[in-house]
Amino acid sequence: MENRDSRRWTGWIKAFSLAALGVAGTLFGFVALLDPYGVRVEAGESPRPLMDLNQRFMYPQLVRSGAFDSAIIGTSTIRLLDPAILSQGLQARFVNLGMNAATPWEQVQIAALFARKTAAPKLVIWGIDLPWCEADATSGARKLTPRPFPPWLYDDSGWNDWAKQLNFTTLEIAVRLAGNRFGLVPPRIRGDGYEVFTPPEASYDLDRARFHLYRGSQGKAPEIAPLTPAEVVTPEQRATWRFPALAWLDQALAAFPSQTRRILVLPPIHGGALPREGTAAHQRELACKAQIGAIAARHGAVVADYAHVSSLTREDANYWDPAHYRLPIARRIEADLIALGKGEPAPDDPALRVSAPIR
Repeated sequence: MENRDSRRWTGWIKAFSLAALGVAGTLFGFVALLDPYGVRVEAGESPRPLMDLNQRFMYPQLVRSGAFDSAIIGTSTIRLLDPAILSQGLQARFVNLGMNAATPWEQVQIAALFARKTAAPKLVIWGIDLPWCEADATSGARKLTPRPFPPWLYDDSGWNDWAKQLNFTTLEIAVRLAGNRFGLVPPRIRGDGYEVFTPPEASYDLDRARFHLYRGSQGKAPEIAPLTPAEVVTPEQRATWRFPALAWLDQALAAFPSQTRRILVLPPIHGGALPREGTAAHQRELACKAQIGAIAARHGAVVADYAHVSSLTREDANYWDPAHYRLPIARRIEADLIALGKGEPAPDDPALRVSAPIR
């Protein structure tokens, strides 16, 4: 009796294991067939429709496709720049590779991939946010965010990519992609990486925007007038200021061919989120900007600086929250960048400070 029960139990285990392997194999085959992350995409091939909002997983295939010769890199503060508008204005093929809350390290990964996989990079527009100036920007704790990041999609080896996709998230995206193939589900992000992630302009509410702008200061507008007299910062204090992530920026810019044009954009965040002029924090920010300018000069890059108090950054109605401007501001920045990308004189606008390389 015991032997019979044992054989039955053993047979059940074998049957269950075979069924489980069959199901796993079928699901893996389904994922491999759909290839939702575009692992098989190479130069000259079309990337898959972008069916997930985690740009970190979706964008590498856009780069490897070779469909774009120019790129926008940065965080959400640069994502509203429309690559189609820039492409038309600069006779280029732009892709927006900005990623929500991307750390400097993450930005460098996508920039390095673009530099390696693009035959002749024409123009790179790189949004440089305040996190680039943080003293601990290169620490292990600051390299990544809670959002998953797949380094295996950014290397040059394909053999290790498939095993990483054995999970329910990839399966879900593959199902969405199948739905898209049948015309049932639209892409989550446009095929050039562009997405209007802010609410519809028609729904803009200035009072609600001010709630978001000033909730960190108990609902009151912070003081943005210069501090007089300015705080005293000793040479010893200045000597301790470090901006380690800027070394990554220097190396990343050096990876592009000499003929690649480079524009570094310091996006316009709300004036209340900027260090108050005259404070030690503001003086530290200026020191960081000086280093960014020196790096730009070494690589023949233009710096377009909107990150200072001006009519653009003082006006509450230009913003949804401290970091995110509205679509009309994005159109204004695009026009400026088109002019700068053509080598035309900088627009006569106090909100824009331009530092161009000596030619």
